[in-house]
Amino acid sequence: MTKLGVRSSVMESAVGFALGAVGGCILGATEDPVYRTLSLMTAAGPLKPVMEEARTVGPLGLGALMAATALTASMTSVVAGVILAAVVASVGVATRSCWAAHPHSVGLWASAGLAGAFGTTLSGATLGAQIEWIVQSYGMVGMLWALSVFTALKPLLRSLFMLLWKQTEGCCTLGSEVWTRQKETLQTSELQQRQRVTVQIEQRILALEGGGGICGEEQRTAWATERQEREELERRRMQSEEAEMEHRSLQDWINMALLKYVDFLAFSGIPMTVIAIVTSVFGLSGYGGHQSVFLVLLALVGIMALFLLKYSDFKFWMLVGCLGMFASFVVAMLTLHAGQEAVTAAARMRAAGQNPSRENITSRMDQQASLEALSAAFFGAKLCQLGLGATVGGGLVRRAAGEVKVTVGTALIAAGLLGGVQLLAPVLGEGGGAGALLGVVGVAGASVGGAAAAAGRSSSRLGALGTLGGLVMGALVFGRWHFVNIGLQLPVAFVFAMTNPL
Repeated sequence: MTKLGVRSSVMESAVGFALGAVGGCILGATEDPVYRTLSLMTAAGPLKPVMEEARTVGPLGLGALMAATALTASMTSVVAGVILAAVVASVGVATRSCWAAHPHSVGLWASAGLAGAFGTTLSGATLGAQIEWIVQSYGMVGMLWALSVFTALKPLLRSLFMLLWKQTEGCCTLGSEVWTRQKETLQTSELQQRQRVTVQIEQRILALEGGGGICGEEQRTAWATERQEREELERRRMQSEEAEMEHRSLQDWINMALLKYVDFLAFSGIPMTVIAIVTSVFGLSGYGGHQSVFLVLLALVGIMALFLLKYSDFKFWMLVGCLGMFASFVVAMLTLHAGQEAVTAAARMRAAGQNPSRENITSRMDQQASLEALSAAFFGAKLCQLGLGATVGGGLVRRAAGEVKVTVGTALIAAGLLGGVQLLAPVLGEGGGAGALLGVVGVAGASVGGAAAAAGRSSSRLGALGTLGGLVMGALVFGRWHFVNIGLQLPVAFVFAMTNPL
C-alpha cells in the first residue's frame, strides 16, 4: 500500500471513529434514564397491581403477557414514527416546496426525521400511559383483552390505511404538474428555437438566390448563438429528466417503505400475542405454573416458527414476529424461574430451622415473578426499539441519505428529546415517561444504525474498525461502563442495521 493509501485509510478511520462515537454516545446517554425509569416502575407501589394479578394468569402467562404488551407497544410506536416520517417526506417530494433543486437536501431529511422522532416519542408516551391505566383499572386480564382486540384490529386498520393512502396519492400531484409544466416550457423553447433556425435558413436561401454573399460575419454570429441556445436547451432537458427520475425513484422508495412498515405493524405482533393468549388461558384455568404448560408452549413456539420460516415469500415482519415470539417465551421462562427461586429459598429457610408461612412464600413468589416479568419485558422492549431504529437508520444510509446526516442528525434530535422527556417526566407519569423514553431509544437506534451502516460501507477495513471502535467506546463511556447492557444492545443494533426490511 502506498503512503497516500495509508494516509487515506487513517483519515477514514479517524472520521469513522468520530461518527461512531456520536452514535455510541447518544446510546450510552439513554442508559441512566432507562435504569431510573425501570427502578421507579419496579418499586412497591407500581408493582402492586401486577403482583395482584400474578396469581390470576400464572407466572408463565404474566411473563408472556408483559413481554407481548411491551413489544407490541414498542413496535407500534416505531412504526407510527416511520409512517409519519414517510408521509412528511412523500408530501415534501411531491410539492418540492423547499428543496426543488435536490431531493436529498437537508431540508427533506430533517423534516422527515423530526416528524418521525416526535411521532415515535409521542406514540410511545401515549401507549405507555394507556397500558398503565389499563393495568391499574382492569388488571392483567383487561390487558389481555386489550392486546387481543388490538392485534385483531390491526389487519383491518391496515386495509383501511391502504385504501386511504391510495385515495390521497392522487391529491399529491403538484410535483407531477411541476414536471409537466417544465416539460412544456422546454418543448416551447425548443420549438421556438427550431422556428428561428428555419426562418434564418429560409432567409439565407433567399439571399443566395438573389445573388447575396455566402456567409457574412453577422450570419456566423447568429448561427453560433443558435448553437449555444440549442446546447443549453439540451442540457436543461437532460437535467430535468434526471431530476424527475430521481424524484420519482425517491417517491417510489418512500411509498414502498410506508407500505412495508404498515404490513409490519399489522402482522408482526400476531405470533407473540398468540403465545400470551395461550399461556394466560392456562393460567386462568389454574395451570399457570404446571410443567405440561411449558411443553405445550414450547411446541407452539416451534410450530409457529417453522411455519413462518418455511414460508416461501419470507418478509421482514415474519423475522421480527419470530424474534418477538421467542422473546415472549424467554420472558415467560424467566418469570416462572423467578417464582421457583422463591420456593427454593423457602425450602432453604425450612432446612435452616425457619418456618416461613405459606402466605409469605406465595407473596414472595408473586413479587419475584412480577419483578422479573416487568424488568425483562422492559429490557426486551428497549432492544426492540433499538433494533427497529437501527433498521431505519441503516436503510437511510444505504439509500444514500448521508452517513453524517443520519448519524449526527438523529443523535441531536434524540438528545433534545431525551432532555424534554426528563423535563416532562412529572407530567407524563410512570407509564407515559417509560413509553416516551423507549421512543427516544428508538431515535438513538437510528443514529447507531447509521454509524453501523457507515462501517459496513467503508472502503477499507481500518475505516470500518475505526467506526465500530468509536461506537463501542462512546456507548461504554456515556453508558457508565455497563458492559453487559451495552454488550447486548450493540450486536442487536448492528444486525438490524444490516437488515433490509424492504
